[in-house]
Amino acid sequence: MFALFLACLTFPGVVVHELAHRWFCWLAGVRVLKVCYFRLGNPAGYVIYDTPSNAYHHIWICIGPFVVNTIVGFAAAYRGALRLLPLGRAGLMDYMMIWLGVSIAAHAFPSTGDARSIWRGLWTRRASIFARLVGTPIVGLIYLGALGSMLWLDIVYGLAVAVWLPRWLAS
Repeated sequence: MFALFLACLTFPGVVVHELAHRWFCWLAGVRVLKVCYFRLGNPAGYVIYDTPSNAYHHIWICIGPFVVNTIVGFAAAYRGALRLLPLGRAGLMDYMMIWLGVSIAAHAFPSTGDARSIWRGLWTRRASIFARLVGTPIVGLIYLGALGSMLWLDIVYGLAVAVWLPRWLAS
């Protein structure tokens, strides 16, 4: 029940995450079969696509949301984060943009479904040994991130990207 509440509270991040998957499919020339940008359920969103022609495309399609959600979350919250201190300078729009940035950045982590998809792509006959050497640690990191999200690592990451990073870069 709490996971559903959290997904609803941070729904912009789910939408951007799925848009990023779709965008990376387009960049890789992979046909998208079905897209759900947000729904009340598990998973909160998904993109179903044809099998990519090579393992590198597979990896990029799966980790693309990490790059996109991080950048978009940072950009959305940047101005508001800079106005947080001293207290009293930030207005309602600043807080809304910070919420938007945190929501988007908190959904940057690839899912365990993405990890399984990369893993299947890495162990086809077409995958090179180099792709396997690059992709295998990525799969491990995705599973660690999934474990960390049980300890709110995704929310901590969202706050770091949307609040701490802009203030650190501006100082």
